[in-house]
Amino acid sequence: MTADHPVAVLGECVADAFVAPRTTPPSPAAESPAPLTLDVHPGGGPANTAVALARLGTPTRFLGRLSHDVFGRLFSDHLAGSGVDLSHAVHAAEPSTLAVADLADDGSADYSFHAQQTADWQWTDEELARAADAPTTCLHTGSLALVQQPGGAAVERLLARVGQRATVSLDPNVRPLLVDPAVYREALPRWCALADILRLSDDDLGHLRPGATPREAADAFHAEGTELVVVTLGGDGVMASLRGEKIQVAAPTTHVVDTVGAGDSFMAGFLHSLHAVGALGGRLEALTPEQVRDALAWGVRVAAAVVAVRGANPPWAADLDGER
Repeated sequence: MTADHPVAVLGECVADAFVAPRTTPPSPAAESPAPLTLDVHPGGGPANTAVALARLGTPTRFLGRLSHDVFGRLFSDHLAGSGVDLSHAVHAAEPSTLAVADLADDGSADYSFHAQQTADWQWTDEELARAADAPTTCLHTGSLALVQQPGGAAVERLLARVGQRATVSLDPNVRPLLVDPAVYREALPRWCALADILRLSDDDLGHLRPGATPREAADAFHAEGTELVVVTLGGDGVMASLRGEKIQVAAPTTHVVDTVGAGDSFMAGFLHSLHAVGALGGRLEALTPEQVRDALAWGVRVAAAVVAVRGANPPWAADLDGER
């Protein structure tokens, strides 16, 4: 597999609808409550990662089921406008997935999901075989695509096949409001056996390995088959473990507007760096701790740019060049 082959990202697109702040307090004399105003942005963990990768300059192919509805058109325009290859996406008849986010003062988001019978989860083996038939150095997936049925089982079967010819990267991105964390915990040993790279947040870790430190959890995931484990720690930076060797990188000081898309964008910066040095395409046997450290630094840099703006709006490569 050559370094100029793209990174493929498989998973969902989600319409992130942010509750707009009320400009005036409600009036007791009003006959009806003021309407709720939503500010809708294209999102979804895998789609965010694909957009961020492409904007950084990595050739990126998105494998998703894009609805025919107004949100599906929003996703397609956003992905294509960022330089993502949509030639292997599926045009789906089902509606798009919607997430309504109410932001707290510290920028954290409280979500409600509208995801029953939506386009993202209806993958078949035949669709996936066609979508993933082109050469790729790495297939990155995770989030709800791996646990929402009926498509989740088909995605897992695809990973077993793709792993014979490309690096497999996985980000569980636990969503306890939609799926019981026990479902993730039951599947995690299988995913570790399939994945070369496993990325989790500290919140994910709390659901998947309650009470375990990032270092303890990484060692357990290595024992189950994963070569490289990455745990993002919010403002405390990120820790990686490459075959047991631990590497830590601090997060830059950043004014946080909101944290939407931070982990997804971190993963884009991380994979972008590994792709640039030709480290992707196989089982990571030649990957060095120095390459991992550089990739972690890229990841936290991209994530810092994302949390400084509202919504998942990753930077372009030129934006980061301008910071130097």
